[in-house]
Amino acid sequence: MLIDTHSHLSFKAYDADREEVVKRTREAGMICIDVGTKYETSKRAVELAEKNENIYASIGLYPSHASSEFQKIKTDSEEGELLSSETNFDKEKYKELAKSKKVVAIGEVGLDYYYKPKTNLKFEQLKQKQKEVFIQQLELAEELNLPMILHCRMAHNDVLEILSKSKNVGVVHCFTGNWEEAQKYLDLGFYLGINGIIFKFDIDEVIKKAPLDKLLLETDCPYLTPLPAVALAKEGPEGYVRNEPTFVKHVAQRIAELRGISFDEVASATTTNAKKLFKI
Repeated sequence: MLIDTHSHLSFKAYDADREEVVKRTREAGMICIDVGTKYETSKRAVELAEKNENIYASIGLYPSHASSEFQKIKTDSEEGELLSSETNFDKEKYKELAKSKKVVAIGEVGLDYYYKPKTNLKFEQLKQKQKEVFIQQLELAEELNLPMILHCRMAHNDVLEILSKSKNVGVVHCFTGNWEEAQKYLDLGFYLGINGIIFKFDIDEVIKKAPLDKLLLETDCPYLTPLPAVALAKEGPEGYVRNEPTFVKHVAQRIAELRGISFDEVASATTTNAKKLFKI
């Protein structure tokens, strides 16, 4: 069995054939965690999970949504709109969603400093707003005893500083940091999420050195299609190559090659890790 711990099957990228994609995951014996990025997609993730035995949901407000008043980013047709008007975290609305037994985590939440506003003042305001919303969601996760699914881009120092003052555990989604940064997350009890970006971004040292019992498999579909699966993937808008959960096997195979172990060993360990963290 393989578990894709970070999918976005509730995104509009799958509106035309979602049932077929879900069917492929079920026939492959897979479990998926569908991850929300705002209230709308979180709600859809919960609805999808409640309709499918092999799918679970994570709910949360993505950092760039929380700070959208300070930045301009092109809309993303795969998600619907990358930036929404949901700039404030409504704890009670998300808490209501979390009543579903299929909700297993709070996420995708964290900090993202990649898209910088034009002025330093706005950038500082962006960072402050993202930190406030991140902390609010950490508090909700602690209150509900749920793990975190963390998004971090160009913000490891700030994320680590905030986490050092909390009791939360979870996974650093799409980890692309160095080994020193990885060690700090591991010391805090976090797992590292590995996906198709490893075919483009060199984190070989991390994959080789990290304890196998601290690695999780992801796709981040519809994004980050693993290179070996590109020829099989469905072409999306403007030539976009769409990822899907069954392609996570290519990530597992690459991890096995880098560590010099079997595919089955990676599959078994990462599945055990996911079940332990998300209590599924």
